[in-house]
Amino acid sequence: MRTEPDAARSFLGLRFDPLDTDAAVAWLRQATAAAPFAYVVTPNVDHIVRLDAAGRDEPTGAALWRAYEGAALTLCDSRVLARLARWCGVTLPVAPGSDLTVRLFDEVAQPGDRLAIIGGDSMLVAALRQKYPGFDIVQHVPPMGLLRDPAALEAAAAFGRDSRARFLLLAVGSPQQEIVAARIAALPEARGVALCVGASLDFIVGRQRRAPRLVQRLGLEWAHRLASQPRRLWRRYLIEGPRIFRLARSWRAGRGSFAPD
Repeated sequence: MRTEPDAARSFLGLRFDPLDTDAAVAWLRQATAAAPFAYVVTPNVDHIVRLDAAGRDEPTGAALWRAYEGAALTLCDSRVLARLARWCGVTLPVAPGSDLTVRLFDEVAQPGDRLAIIGGDSMLVAALRQKYPGFDIVQHVPPMGLLRDPAALEAAAAFGRDSRARFLLLAVGSPQQEIVAARIAALPEARGVALCVGASLDFIVGRQRRAPRLVQRLGLEWAHRLASQPRRLWRRYLIEGPRIFRLARSWRAGRGSFAPD
């Protein structure tokens, strides 16, 4: 289910597939529970900054890079990232992961489909089952500190393999979810398609509220999230996030004169 290699576009060290949300939904419709396992990642500014900081020389950083490189589909989750890419001569359609998750539930998954979730809690799954009674929803809740617990990583990957779900939703946050996805992909009997969805399920059941559409279109959803959860997110958006501008400037200077991808 991987897109054609010549259609991919490179930006900040990652291969992006130039699909918007409609095209990504069409791609997901091809998924079956019997197909060889594939997974989707949706990098945003926070993910790119984390990848740069992780590097490739220590085990977790190397595992994270391999996870992104092994994805069947890499979609641009961020309008800020897309605008920086355009400044660098690269056109990246935006396919926000939260929008894609909503449309998976509303338009792609069919009654009787099994949807497996890694992450969340029992209340989340209860709310999803109430809202979507036609789906067979199963869940695995890993412990905190997942990346520091080899047994827990192995158990999460085994659940993903054994769930036999058409869609597997990894809701344990980045970088855990991408690394778990890569672990599942390494298991020969794994099937279905996984999405690294972060907090998207919380938006679906109303635990968190997304920014208004106008704020999203202006590329200011990060500001809405910061205002909603300042204690948790201030460092991400005010200290770490602005590094993306230095990374884009360096990448642009390194390419020199070029035509857009």
